[in-house]
Amino acid sequence: MAKLGKRTRAAREAFAGKENLTVEEAVALIKANANAKFDETVEIAMNLGVDTRHADQMVRGVVGLPNGTGKDMRVAVFARGAKADEAKEAGADIVGAEDLMETIQGGTIDFDRCIATPDMMPIVGRLGKVLGPRNLMPNPKVGTVTMDVKAAVEAAKGGEVQFKAEKGGVVHAGVGKASFDEAKLVENVRAFVSAVAKAKPSGAKGAYMKKIALSSTMGPGVTVDVDQAVSE
Repeated sequence: MAKLGKRTRAAREAFAGKENLTVEEAVALIKANANAKFDETVEIAMNLGVDTRHADQMVRGVVGLPNGTGKDMRVAVFARGAKADEAKEAGADIVGAEDLMETIQGGTIDFDRCIATPDMMPIVGRLGKVLGPRNLMPNPKVGTVTMDVKAAVEAAKGGEVQFKAEKGGVVHAGVGKASFDEAKLVENVRAFVSAVAKAKPSGAKGAYMKKIALSSTMGPGVTVDVDQAVSE
């Protein structure tokens, strides 16, 4: 068995026996033990009572975190003409059409969010097997297939987070950096939980939110009291 490092042992000891904390308590604990040599991301994982194999139980959506993610989002936009110019002016990192499709097909995916105008979807559709598994496929339900390219790019750059329930009903996302003030992290966590709560699908049966856990990139996780996290 591998020997645990001093930092790992200390973190595990700090988290031992602690569960179902308030959001505030969990955030404070995570911040106090995020001691990596880089600014760790604070991550949330939610176990939902849904079966994503059924269309009426799929959970997906988007939320604008009030204090941003702390991450520099790289945005790619499929657009032509005036809309391509609009995307560039709004701060998009990559803009293209067939050329961008070929780049992606060649294995280069150097972006965190993909946006497309509706007329580009016949091209983007060919990339479904590449972008879909990475949760990068543009979708009108989360505002990434749109003619309002400027607003979509600015939202992505400003801290908007997409979420989607994966196999097992788990939703996972980054909700800020360990360097954020505790109050800002708490606000982000509550905004994310609220958005997932509002995205409850019509086919969900029984308990919708089963478990919520917070962690930092390199640290242990801690469970959060679901009722307290959902309450305003």
